Amino acid sequence: MSPVDGSTAAVESREAAYLVPTYSRTAFHPRTGRGARLFDADGKRYWDLLAGIAVNALGYSHPRITRILRSEARGLLHVSNLFYHPCQGLLAERLIEASGLSHAFFCNSGTEANEAAIKFARLANPGRPEIIALEESFHGRTMGALSVTGHEEYRVPFGPLLPGVTFVPPNDHTALERTVSEDTAAIIVEPILGEGGVIPLSDDYLRAARRLADRSGAVLIFDEIQCGLGRTGTLFAFQGVGVTPDIVTLAKPLGGGLPLGAVIVGPKLDGSIKPGHHGTTFGGNVLACRLGLAVLEEIDSSHLLERVKGLGAWLETQLRRIQRTVPAIIDIRGRGLMWGIELNRDAKAVALELLSRGYVVGTARQNVLRLLPPYIVPKSALAAFLTVLVDVLTGEKEES
Repeated sequence: MSPVDGSTAAVESREAAYLVPTYSRTAFHPRTGRGARLFDADGKRYWDLLAGIAVNALGYSHPRITRILRSEARGLLHVSNLFYHPCQGLLAERLIEASGLSHAFFCNSGTEANEAAIKFARLANPGRPEIIALEESFHGRTMGALSVTGHEEYRVPFGPLLPGVTFVPPNDHTALERTVSEDTAAIIVEPILGEGGVIPLSDDYLRAARRLADRSGAVLIFDEIQCGLGRTGTLFAFQGVGVTPDIVTLAKPLGGGLPLGAVIVGPKLDGSIKPGHHGTTFGGNVLACRLGLAVLEEIDSSHLLERVKGLGAWLETQLRRIQRTVPAIIDIRGRGLMWGIELNRDAKAVALELLSRGYVVGTARQNVLRLLPPYIVPKSALAAFLTVLVDVLTGEKEES
């Protein structure tokens, strides 16, 4: 086989010729990484403050992850869900003990987890036609998950979608109270709306959702795909607000970089889900589950939840201090190591300037910078980023 041309120009040309153009890519070519650092095709170093959109919570080349990849490569990678393997039950046990819920189902992604959650809610409430979701929410790109995604431009090209979905504004108690009824099968919310611009739901709002679900018999679903598994400083975001849902969906950091999603269900779902009601070919495979166990073990053994809390509190203080002196910053929102910086200008242009200066960040909507760094990011890297951010937003030029 002849050598493959891996130059940046060749990579971009090949993708333009052969890939379905579903992504508008940034001209950035990361090739290797270590810790919270990325290195591009030219060897330039970057601090990664996006973590593959909240996936790489342990950064890159983590020794616990690489050790397992080497070990498991000699064993079975896949056996199907027709048979047993030890890791799926072990990972389910860890998640159930940590969450206080009842049972787990494993799939491949966040959108698949939300599809399963919708189906499970229907099983628990047969014949109920309605699902309540939030405006500005994001739950995935497949048809059911898309149906409860509260951003119209994502949904409109693909209608008609799942019927019976009603959207209400986030943190609007009155609208939620007015909408939930005995016809409601489920209420689905992100404790912190990620793609919607990093919008935390208030504790009072989440308590109201719990109360209304109990009163109506609806299933309360928390989508913690982006904000869960330590991102906010508790293993599950719901643990930080004292509101326990009936279903939690997880993905992103769970597989240590490989595709793995999970649906964790509580007692309200007991007895309603039977063999044949749902399934997946690859979900919960040996390697992904072994990596999931490693992620949870590392979060626990390295006390990363305490680190996320402490570092997140420091970062919030610094961001709010900067906000007082930089007019370009309209608002600061978030918790732990999940932050949105709302700007008075286009966020993508700012993100590209930050990339040119060695910092990878994300965006949400048109004017929000999104920070989702690895849990192991050094405090010094965040401090340096804040200095550069101020320079970019105030028009300071980088010294040559």
